[in-house]
Amino acid sequence: MASHPNREMSKTASFPLIGLTGGIGSGKSTVSAKLAELGACVIDSDMVARDVVMPGTKGLDMVVERFGGAVLASDGSLDRAGLAGTVFSDPAALNDLNGILHPLIEEEIKRRVVLCMGKGSTPVIVVIPLLFETNAVQRYGFSKVVVVDLPEEIAVQRVVASRDMTEGEVRERMVRQATRDARLSGADFVIDNSSTSEMLDSQVIQLWNQLKAMF
Repeated sequence: MASHPNREMSKTASFPLIGLTGGIGSGKSTVSAKLAELGACVIDSDMVARDVVMPGTKGLDMVVERFGGAVLASDGSLDRAGLAGTVFSDPAALNDLNGILHPLIEEEIKRRVVLCMGKGSTPVIVVIPLLFETNAVQRYGFSKVVVVDLPEEIAVQRVVASRDMTEGEVRERMVRQATRDARLSGADFVIDNSSTSEMLDSQVIQLWNQLKAMF
């Protein structure tokens, strides 16, 4: 019988586990990719959320059981846009969806953390967009929290320029997230992504050296 991720993580409680977060448009993916290039074992919760509802998974079966076959695309995969439309204006349906997905996502993240820790003395970083909003520090036992930060106006401009979103949609998303001040107050390390890519690279390398020193 496979070991439960929570029990396995308890065995490595002294192992530094880093949470990384930031608001929409902050550049979390860019920073985490650079850390992975430097040698970090990175787990992206957004990718995990996609993986737990891939065709053939228990997660997809549970979603279909609750919402019906209409949430499936023609190839049998989850129609994310269609599902989002279904739950967007229905708080009860959204609550049901979260009740299905969140435990699966957390279990899979913890499983991957254990695998990363088994590889040796390499910083393990979990990227969670809503880290503070979901009490993730306590649930995962993060040793330190990294916040990727920039002024909201710059974030809005970058998201509008790079994604199919209007300024209003970006600001609506921001309202649902922790405030910038709240994120900064909970940060152990802050990466300022308001300047050039060269400045960002320099900060990430400095962060990497600090994280490695924890081992």
